[in-house]
Amino acid sequence: MIQAPPHPLSGGIELATHKALSTRTPIATPPLPDTFVIPLNPQAGAPAEPQVQAGDRVLKGQQLARPRGPRGAPVHAPTSGTVRGPVVRPVPHWSHQQAPCLLLEPDGLDRWCARPAVTDYRRLDKDALMDVIREAGVVGLGGAGFPTDIKLAATRGDPAPLVIINGAECEPYITADDMLMRERAEHLVAGFAVLRHLLQPEKIMVAVEDDKPQALAAMEAACAGQTDVQIFSLPARYPSGDAGILIRTLTGREVPSGTRAAELGIFCCNTGTLAALHQAVILGRPLISRITTLSGQALARPGNVEALIGTPVEHLLHFAGLRESDMHCLIQGGPLMGHSLHSAEVPLLKTTNCLIAGTRAEFPDPDPTQACIRCGLCADVCPVNLLPQQLYWHARAMNHSQLQAHNLSDCIECGACAWVCPSTIALVQYYRAAKDAIQQQQAKSAKAAQARQRFEQRQLRLQAAEEEKKARRRLAARLRQQAQPPQTAPQQATAPASLPDEQRELKIQLSRTRVQLKKATRTLENLSQDSPDAARIRQQVQSLQQDMDQLQARQTPASVQPSGSPP
Repeated sequence: MIQAPPHPLSGGIELATHKALSTRTPIATPPLPDTFVIPLNPQAGAPAEPQVQAGDRVLKGQQLARPRGPRGAPVHAPTSGTVRGPVVRPVPHWSHQQAPCLLLEPDGLDRWCARPAVTDYRRLDKDALMDVIREAGVVGLGGAGFPTDIKLAATRGDPAPLVIINGAECEPYITADDMLMRERAEHLVAGFAVLRHLLQPEKIMVAVEDDKPQALAAMEAACAGQTDVQIFSLPARYPSGDAGILIRTLTGREVPSGTRAAELGIFCCNTGTLAALHQAVILGRPLISRITTLSGQALARPGNVEALIGTPVEHLLHFAGLRESDMHCLIQGGPLMGHSLHSAEVPLLKTTNCLIAGTRAEFPDPDPTQACIRCGLCADVCPVNLLPQQLYWHARAMNHSQLQAHNLSDCIECGACAWVCPSTIALVQYYRAAKDAIQQQQAKSAKAAQARQRFEQRQLRLQAAEEEKKARRRLAARLRQQAQPPQTAPQQATAPASLPDEQRELKIQLSRTRVQLKKATRTLENLSQDSPDAARIRQQVQSLQQDMDQLQARQTPASVQPSGSPP
């Protein structure tokens, strides 16, 4: 039974959805392009290291690259063909950056590599099942691209986790999740079974906006008889599909700042991610394709396609009947949270849920930016209760401390503030640039702290080595003194002649000890009382002070009287 959400959505805006453009036809499959461009740097996680070389022939689903760190996902071949590269190519990014990519020239045979036989996943150990998901390269398809196995591992520690399936798809133009639920609801239900086996959740909540009646009906029919599944119909209000807002709307719980939902025992994933889990675990297929919306009035045949990862955007647009003379802008994602593409030669990513070829009538040039009039509309629509106006002023001034004090990191970059701004200020661009600057500053500070720690540890090692040398010299001097025969009277008579050399050596040792004592004392003053090195340095200072006292006592010895002289 479909239910209304128990908690209201605060903030947000109501928008014209423009979703009917791409829901008139079923999900299509475009033909293979001449060349695939496969980026090695994912949107989230560690970069991937190529496992193939230029000229290698690969099969569909074969692993092309592995992540360099634990927080990453492997890269697979979308079809069979010949590898070229790696080369540096433009990739979709709001800053128009370039990244290393592999080129793949398809052979047209589309032959799969050998895949492990599909077995009953319920008989697999849960850790082994996590390895299957990791090796399939499954990441979040809702936009962040975070590796799904890491989110699952973080949630598994909770005794009764909650699973939330995000099918809200609140941003205009995007209908990929809508069409997935309409046509492949049984795949999502199979994904529920995988999550039950891995997480043993208390309940599964499915959230869909009420402007998708066909998707709601399909999910209700597919989930019939599953008592632990609840389907909620959300009001069509942007940005109800944000994970944190969705959790608050369905459960009333607030995800604290700096905390992930998994830490609260909540696993939240997109419907596309759930379908990818079904393919990886039940069908044994890695994540090499995704459903992407092709929309905009510059396309003659808008719709949704199941496109292979790495397909050039230009190829997909021409498949949808692009009228280049009508296209005024090209947007990846939605019109609010997406970003403009400077070239149609960039590849389709795992996180590319929509491509919009808009006309000038759809997306007119914005009015010139004017001064902020402090109207407060941005604060009224902010769904996470921030102060966008204050963040704007601090971002312009690059006042990082104030930006952090005003919780800039909690901004979800939904763009609602910029949408309602009467001065047409590009607020989100200021926030993104400020976040990048803060991240770079924090990275530099961490690097400087590590360098300072290494320097201090080196100084301590040098001092310890010097102390060890001194101890060896003192031991050697004592051994030499013990090995010398007793002096005769004539030798004692000549002893005073050696006194100046001994005094010179004592003076040198005293000077060295004084310098070492001063360095050790300064190091001790700079250390905190609870530092693990404080006790050792304090003991070193005491030892140096004792050596110095002994040297000063020896510096003026009693005069040695020659033999036979009167007392």
